[in-house]
Amino acid sequence: MASLPHDDRTPAMALQRPEWLKPAPDSVVADNIKLGKWPWIDTVHLLWTVWVFITPMFGGGYSLQWLLITLWSFPLFILLYLLTLVSSRRSAPIFALAMIVLAMALLRSYPSGMNYFVFGCVMLRSNRCIGMWRYLLEVMLLNVGFVSLASWIGYPWQVIVWIPALTVVIGLIVNVERSSSEKDAALRLSHEEVRRLAATAERERIGRDLHDLLGHTLSLITLKMELSRKLFERDPQRSQRELAEAEQIARDALAQVRSAVTGFRAADLAAELASAHLLLESSRVNLRYAPPPPMPAWIEAGLAMVLREAVTNIARHAQANEAMISLVSAPDAVMMEVVDDGRGGVSVNGNGLAGMRERVLALGGEMQIDSPKGQGTRLKIRIPVPVELGSTAPMAPAQALRA
Repeated sequence: MASLPHDDRTPAMALQRPEWLKPAPDSVVADNIKLGKWPWIDTVHLLWTVWVFITPMFGGGYSLQWLLITLWSFPLFILLYLLTLVSSRRSAPIFALAMIVLAMALLRSYPSGMNYFVFGCVMLRSNRCIGMWRYLLEVMLLNVGFVSLASWIGYPWQVIVWIPALTVVIGLIVNVERSSSEKDAALRLSHEEVRRLAATAERERIGRDLHDLLGHTLSLITLKMELSRKLFERDPQRSQRELAEAEQIARDALAQVRSAVTGFRAADLAAELASAHLLLESSRVNLRYAPPPPMPAWIEAGLAMVLREAVTNIARHAQANEAMISLVSAPDAVMMEVVDDGRGGVSVNGNGLAGMRERVLALGGEMQIDSPKGQGTRLKIRIPVPVELGSTAPMAPAQALRA
């Protein structure tokens, strides 16, 4: 009888794989991945552990006891720190508290362990969804315990004052940065939500337009075909006339569908302005703009693509604090102006401007760039409107710009 393949690993050994480094979906590492950052970017804070090896210089000196304790406590501390990064929000504080317990247990014979206490207090919030005041209260209570124990052991008063101040200051700095990152992530999510809702609304609009466009037409073609079939033997000439009319209706419907599809593919300036607002606000640039005036669809589609490129340039390169977008539709032309107060000095053919100029030229328009170094950039675009397509009345420039 053939024997089954044998696995040298026992079930217990198979379960001992290093699965603990796999980040939980709501861990710090997972959040970094979602934001497009290096997953282990928070390990840069471990550079502060140099104080574990410097502390003996300020008292007690290096000894065999210090070396032995460091050899087992420092790897344990690193393990606890990594676990705070890969664990879920619910379990991460447990490992931060374990750092604090480790520091307290070593406080009598290992002053370098005070650094573990500082790290534990800083990582206590980790990625927990708690307010800053609650976090400060937790740190204060832990420092009361540290001060009490350090005073009882006989630590110098300078250490007793310095450690609580250090934990509060560093904890505030690190956690304010984390709160800012969380707000940026929420803003990105709101940006994606707006895009999703806009896409849903666009699909619904397309569905309604296609129903209105094809519903009546297809019903009419069906009636013509049925009538032609009934008249085929009794009145062949009228039957052929009905077929010809059905054919013409089908051709007209095909032309309308092609025109509608072209309109569906065209970009919408209002949606592009909303997207620009979210993009620049997430880059800390205040944008002022007004709703776009009516204009021919082919001009709107082209200007929307140019606007997208211009706003992307502001977000990536301008280092601006404020930007403004102005759109004016006159009987003979449509004008768009994009202004920012950034660093200026934009090359005529740099930062995607060559592609923008090509789009404007394809529309039969002209583009001007004024970008003195250190004085921001002003982009002016003018697209002429053929007389037969012009507006019946000029559109006045918007006076009240919406923030």
